[in-house]
Amino acid sequence: MNILSIHSHVSYGHVGNSAAVFAMQRLGVEVWPVNTVEFSNHPGYGGFTGRVAEPAEVSSVLDGIAKLGAFTSCDGVLSGYLGATGTAAVVLEAVAAVRKSNPRALVCCDPVIGDAGPGLYVRAGLPELMRDEVVPHADIVTPNLFELEYLTGAKIASRGDLLAALAALHSRGPKIILVTCAMTNATPSGAIDLVASDGWVAHLVRTPRLNLEFNGAGDALAAIFIVHYLRMRSVPGALEASAASIFGILKRTAEAGSRELLLIEAQDELVRASERFTSKVLGTLKQRGEHVG
Repeated sequence: MNILSIHSHVSYGHVGNSAAVFAMQRLGVEVWPVNTVEFSNHPGYGGFTGRVAEPAEVSSVLDGIAKLGAFTSCDGVLSGYLGATGTAAVVLEAVAAVRKSNPRALVCCDPVIGDAGPGLYVRAGLPELMRDEVVPHADIVTPNLFELEYLTGAKIASRGDLLAALAALHSRGPKIILVTCAMTNATPSGAIDLVASDGWVAHLVRTPRLNLEFNGAGDALAAIFIVHYLRMRSVPGALEASAASIFGILKRTAEAGSRELLLIEAQDELVRASERFTSKVLGTLKQRGEHVG
């Protein structure tokens, strides 16, 4: 299996491609990383060095891969943090080229634009481009709850709100949605909910909450999910496998009190998770804005 991964890169720590590439490789996948930024570390430290890649540079790298004829064997595209507004068009061009070469390839968009604490944290114009241009062309999208609210314009508090937002986002194009942190007023304290929908049924996995904030967890989870889905073609199956692996990595990280994901130390969790979680049906989606269950 071959996946083209267009994402950010940091030298220190594990976010963006620095989380996604190793996770997919450990799962036995060939990964072709294309970096949209080159930073020393993630900005959560309060400072960093490096630069955002110019869209022409990203395009040049993608063109070089395309000239090798590699897109015919590309099984999936993962896109994440774009860095510059002009990179959105570059990603869409790459997606179109991959689909032309291999119509069976799946496109997963991790719509990295913000989170509940900091709010929007990308350059001006990128949130709108992600919502209006990039997400509608994806087969799979993996927002957190804040990003799902932004993409749909909905405020999500209840299970019904979540199901309605999922239906609304499906109606814009994506066939599969993974909400990487789907907390509602039905989520017990001390728990974290992950929800995945195939456009008809939304499935939920609930794991214990760990008392740390984890930069890069969503990046790793999106990468793990696309690999499992490509292999299983089962939304609940991919959700269960992905939740087990990311929980194992996060648990090891929390126990060590590490600020960075212990992705290397806990890498066996990717292939042999210590704990398993069973999904349940959260609800059934019918049409845009409607749900039952």
